[in-house]
Amino acid sequence: MAVLVIAEHDNASLKQETAKVVAAAKAIGGDIHLLVAGQDCKAAADAAAKLEGVSKVLLADNPTYGAHLADNIGELILSLSGDYSHILAAASSQGKDILPRVAALLDVAQLSEITKVIDAETFVRPVYAGNAMATVKSLDDKKVATVRASAFDAVAETGSAEINQLDSVFDAKSSFVSQSLTESARPELGSARVIVSGGRGMGSGENFAMLEALADKLGAAVGASRAAVDAGFVPNDLQVGQTGKIVAPELYIAVGISGAIQHLAGMKDSKVIVAINKDPEAPIFQVADYGLEADLFDVVPKLNELI
Repeated sequence: MAVLVIAEHDNASLKQETAKVVAAAKAIGGDIHLLVAGQDCKAAADAAAKLEGVSKVLLADNPTYGAHLADNIGELILSLSGDYSHILAAASSQGKDILPRVAALLDVAQLSEITKVIDAETFVRPVYAGNAMATVKSLDDKKVATVRASAFDAVAETGSAEINQLDSVFDAKSSFVSQSLTESARPELGSARVIVSGGRGMGSGENFAMLEALADKLGAAVGASRAAVDAGFVPNDLQVGQTGKIVAPELYIAVGISGAIQHLAGMKDSKVIVAINKDPEAPIFQVADYGLEADLFDVVPKLNELI
């Protein structure tokens, strides 16, 4: 039994989600091979080789894979699939794009966002916006699964796996045209140790400047609830929740967020949750480790002064 993990990277560096998916692979057992597909991504492969538990890194370095398009990488994974009982990737936008295609090509049912490994065939995954956890058993010969990275601790960087260069390149079915990225000096939501999030209670996009100032002092990322995004306060790439990003930082500060089920599904695994809301009945207080019933427009400026 061998497990193939699809590395998450930006061609220059390996993302932390990969080390957490490797942790899930270790729980399954067997040899773990890591596929690094991209363009000029040798540095990412070198980092992948250091992950504990990884016995081999497969490096597919070619312009065809540079934009990580599902059509192109899916064909590559399909060609490698015969050697593996399990194929795993992070439940990120990239993983959710590639693995469903791979599962369909293999004619197997995909397991989505697993949070626990019971054995090589049995896994736990959230249902009903995380309000219930389902234990599911796959009867397929090959298990294709996305992993909710926030549910696993990253493996250490103590390994020394061999790196094998893959020379096979499949005809590109899709080509990269362009992308529009939000540039920020702050950490990415998915990998941030501290997140400061605002909700509809912020009142306007201009008021998010208070949270940005607080985040900069804490070295934190800025997030938002869907209500704040829908109201146009901030762009949707800051959304935390069931239809946004799933996060589990060491500290999550929720400001002016009521705590709808969909938002809680995306952040309730945070190590410490701090809630600031003037409504004592706000559901966010039910999951918060520390709650402050107060007007955020009084509290946040004072926090910025004190820190």
